Amino acid sequence: MILFESRIEGKKTEFGYIRDVFESFGCSFCSNFEYHEGKFDSILYREDGETVYLRMPFRVIDGELDHYSAYIQFERPFVIKHVVNLGLDYDENSLLTVTGGLSQFQDPIDKDGHIRDKSRWVKAGEEKIEKMLSSIDHELVS
Repeated sequence: MILFESRIEGKKTEFGYIRDVFESFGCSFCSNFEYHEGKFDSILYREDGETVYLRMPFRVIDGELDHYSAYIQFERPFVIKHVVNLGLDYDENSLLTVTGGLSQFQDPIDKDGHIRDKSRWVKAGEEKIEKMLSSIDHELVS
């Protein structure tokens, strides 16, 4: 994981508004969230089971996540790499009972994989954030 400084850190906005803007840039709201904090993810690179993500965490300062009008404040963004097994998963959790069906998801082999060329991914993350912020029709509150 590589934390980096960005002008998004500390900015406040309405959750639903920024979610809609970010989604138009291929960025998604992570479904694994708490009602007082969450994150937006964007894929910077994916190949052969390796995915490099831009992750923009935030906390809720008023309201409840995932309501449109919840007011959020961004924290320091970071880049993270996940490595997954592209083959079949044969552990005891890989096949569920016949009534449950098959599990198509595997845990990453490495949720925080080693990132080569760190400056490249920090720059890519910074550029993605700047592109999204420049498309916003009003300035985010500090």
